[in-house]
Amino acid sequence: MKYIYKSICICLMLVSILIFKTSGVINESKQTNTNLNKNINLNAMAKVIETFNLDDIYSVLDTYSGDLTGYAANCPLCNGTLGCTGQNVLDGTTEYQDAMYGVVKIVASSRNLPCGSIVSFTNPFNNETITAIVLDRGVTGTALDLLVESEQVAREKIGRKQISYNILRFGWTKARA
Repeated sequence: MKYIYKSICICLMLVSILIFKTSGVINESKQTNTNLNKNINLNAMAKVIETFNLDDIYSVLDTYSGDLTGYAANCPLCNGTLGCTGQNVLDGTTEYQDAMYGVVKIVASSRNLPCGSIVSFTNPFNNETITAIVLDRGVTGTALDLLVESEQVAREKIGRKQISYNILRFGWTKARA
């Protein structure tokens, strides 16, 4: 839907330019275009379209508050597989390659957020922005549990902090189910 909207906007912009140019030709029919370089700057156009796409995928759909904790795949209550995909993460995997958002961290959530949801929050330990995907279960309410390399990292670098986080995508599609 967003691509159709952007395509329509671009087409309307091009039609407006053509109408403006055509009206100028009618009013000044004796003028000729002496500009030999009639190329469209495709790089500039691609950057504008990319900006539209990034603005769209990083627009906030909702904001939640909850506790942020960390966990490792081999924790005492963990079996090493992700609840949403069944992927084994005992090999140390803590990131996921998403088709739309690129490399993102993995978090566990309650069923409040569907599998595949994308969240963004500030890491309270180092103030870096983290973009993560819900691929696991095991927490309650609006809490998030960030998958990290080890229980030591979970204790020392994450702990338990109250955070606000933005929902960028609900499930595997952009819209809320």
